[in-house]
Parts: sequence; structure tokens; C-alpha cells
Amino acid sequence: MRTAAAIVAALFAALCLPLADAGAQDAPAAEADVRSEPFVPQAGTLSPNGEIAEIFSVTSLNAQVLRLEAALARAQAAHGVIPQSAADAITAAAIPENLPQAELDAEYAIVRHRMVALLNVLRRSLDADSADYLHYGATTVDLYDSAAMLQMRESVFELISDLRAIELQLVEQAAHYRDTPMIGRTLGQHALPITFGKKLSGYIGENRRHIDRLTDLLGRIERSIIMKGAVGSYLGLGEHGQEIERQMAAELGLPEPWPDDWHAGRDVFAEYALVQSLIAHTWARFGQEVFLLQMTDIGSVYEQLPGGAVGSSTMPHKINPSLSEALIQHGRVIPRLAEIVQDDMINFFERDNTSRPNEAVEAVALATEEMLGDASRLIARLRVNEARMAENLARSEGWILTQRIVFAIQDDLGREGAEHRLRDLAAEAGETGASLRQAIEDDGELLALFEPGELDALLDPATYLGLDGQLVDAVIEQAMAARASDPVRPSIP
Repeated sequence: MRTAAAIVAALFAALCLPLADAGAQDAPAAEADVRSEPFVPQAGTLSPNGEIAEIFSVTSLNAQVLRLEAALARAQAAHGVIPQSAADAITAAAIPENLPQAELDAEYAIVRHRMVALLNVLRRSLDADSADYLHYGATTVDLYDSAAMLQMRESVFELISDLRAIELQLVEQAAHYRDTPMIGRTLGQHALPITFGKKLSGYIGENRRHIDRLTDLLGRIERSIIMKGAVGSYLGLGEHGQEIERQMAAELGLPEPWPDDWHAGRDVFAEYALVQSLIAHTWARFGQEVFLLQMTDIGSVYEQLPGGAVGSSTMPHKINPSLSEALIQHGRVIPRLAEIVQDDMINFFERDNTSRPNEAVEAVALATEEMLGDASRLIARLRVNEARMAENLARSEGWILTQRIVFAIQDDLGREGAEHRLRDLAAEAGETGASLRQAIEDDGELLALFEPGELDALLDPATYLGLDGQLVDAVIEQAMAARASDPVRPSIP
């Protein structure tokens, strides 16, 4: 298995990205120098381009409806339901330029129905015969639910792209801090030494599983084009309704649709929101961890504020958390929005619109896009104070290494006897304030169990990191290998 540094250096070279100190972590942590200047990440940061906002814009929604109307017409012509000439005319006319927003607004003011307004405006670009076959046998809910699925599909590709960019940022830092020791905490207490790279590797794995979830979800979204009619029985499309629905999906470059009428169930909408809720919780946890590690009493990391930014209006010394705080908030808001979408699974009879589900779906996606941008910027601004990490490792006066001492003496005292002995020493030290070394050296019987110099080696936390380095290597290698099979957005038919 290649080391994390080697994998990352090769990857960033292939991507033509600079990577500072790519091979620095090949040296053991005990021999590494404590850098006076924090490592500055080089991986690219997400830019706030608002791609998902554009996907869910009214203009893009109308464009998707036009794609669907054209695909429906072609599918119906293929089965002899409408003339081929009408399908050709509808396909040619179904372009955004034929839907000026001013005309749509004026028509909507009259008919008060967005589908009817769109069709009335589009028919102005068709001859009379072809206009009669526009939206032939279709119903509004099918077109707009299918359009929502196309929007969701586009947004999933964007979310995957964003998570992949964040993955590279995490990989770069995990590789750099592969062997940087820090204290590991369980239940808020000092437990055992770990490395900062190992801590970051957990987020790499979690982030990668979110990409996998979105990839799985993508398959269910792509099968959710629906043209079953008002109550799901294909009455409008006639005896060839199922074939037309399948052909329509194929015209859009999509697989065969689900055979059931899912209008009332809406589980795919719910899953779309639920996956983003999970993503939000991941990055809220990341933000919370940075927030806590930045506390004055810990000081292991800090968020470098951009030039000119001020931490406090009255306390110049403060570097207040900003993006980490924002991520915590996103972790509260996005799951609540997702709940609205999930509640829409409880529809009345064949369908209803009580939750205004499309609005909630858009709100979740927009919030997730903003959150991922904040996460990317936080990772880019993250600075590590290795000296403070070393200080925190020493705060317990060696007591975080009691497990290691137990392993060293259990052959002499037995496992249970060794644990009881160290537990008694720890209890006494709680009263006296003695370090682990002092406690052992004051116990002549216990001290006699160690060879000269052995205790020095055992009480060095930087040499008690288990397989953290290898774990980081394995996580990074798996993530990099998985990138080759990530879905790629196809061209629009």
C-alpha cells in the first residue's frame, strides 16, 4: 500500500495542482520538526457560483418542461398517437426563446395556472394543427413532477461534484497531518493519542459514503419520470400509455420508469432530502469539532480569518469562529427542511399538494449548496497549532498512557492485576497530583518491572499511535480509487 503522501502527490500532480510538502510525512513523527508557520492548503476551494440556484430557477424549470413536452410528443408519434409532423414541430418550438417571461407573466395573470399559461404562450410558435397535439393527453402534475425529478437529477450531479472537491481538500490535509499526534477524546475526556490525520480521515470516509448515497439515489431519480395521468391509470395517453411513458424516458436518455404510480408516495423526493440531511449532520459535526478545538482552552486549530476580517468589535485579541459556527447552524436548518419533504410522503388519496413539496425540495438543495461552500472554505482556512497539540498531549501528565503500561506489565502481574494496580495509582494521583512517571517511580516494586530506559520510551505519546498512519493511507487510497467510478453528468439529449 502506498503512503497517503505518495497517493496525494501523484493525484495532485495529475490534476496539475500544487501541493506543499507532499512527501513530508514519510518521516516518523518523532523526528519531524515543529513548523513555525502553519501548513497552508493548496487544494481548490468551492466557488459560490450558485449552480443549484440556477438549476431550480423558473427559467430552468420551464426549460425542463419544454424538454418533457418535446419528448412526450416524439414518444406519442413513435406509437402513432399523434402525427410525426406535429412531434417535429413541437420539438422545434420547445425552446426557451419561445417562452418570453413577459408573455408568460401576462398570460398567467389571465388564466392563473402556470401550465396553461406556458402552453398558451408556446402554441403561438406552432401552426394550428401541431398546436392541437401539444400536451396531448397529458396532465400538469406529471409534467411538473417529472420536471422536478430532472432538476433534482441535475442538482445531484452538482452535489457530487462539490463533495468530490471537498474530498480533495480533506485528503490533502489528512496526508499532511498523517503522523501529527494529538489527544483523542472519548466522552469529552482525554483518552489515548491519535493523529490529526486520522481524525480527518473519518470525515473523508463519511464524505465518500455520502457520494455513494447520492450515486444510489441518482438511479432512483432517473427512473422517476412519470406520465400516468391524474389518478395514475394512463387514461389520457390511451392503450399505449405504458409504452409511451417508457419511450418518453428513453427520449430523455433515461432508463425505464417505475411501473407504480408514486404520486402519493413521494419516497424518492423524501430520500433526496434525507440524504442531504445526513450530509448536513456530517458537516455540522465537523464545524462543531473545529469550534471546540479552537476554544482558548484547547487551541489545537483555528480558522484563519480572511484579510481585513475582525474577530470582535471590542476585544482585538479574539479570533472568533465563523464558518464552523455557520456549519452548526446548517446542521439544524437543513434537517428541518428535509422533514417537510419527508412529511409529504403522507399524501391524501391519490395525491395532494398540502406541503408545497417542490418549494421544500428547492429550499433543501439551496441550503445544502450554501453549506458545502462554507465547509470548503472552512477547510481551506483551517490552521493547525502542532505545538498546542503537543501541550495538550502532555496535560494529563502521562496518564493517557496507562493502557500502554498495563500491556507492558501484564505478563508479570496478569491483565486484571495490572489494571487494578494502575487504577489505584490513578486514584492516588488524583489526590496528590503526581504524574504517571512519578507514581511508577515511587512504587519500587512496579518500577523494578521495567528495563533501564524502557519507561522513557513507554511514556512518549508520539510513539503510541497504533496504526493511525496506515489507517490514513487506507482511507485515502480507497477514496482515490472510488473517484474513478463516480457518475459523470451526461450531455442533455
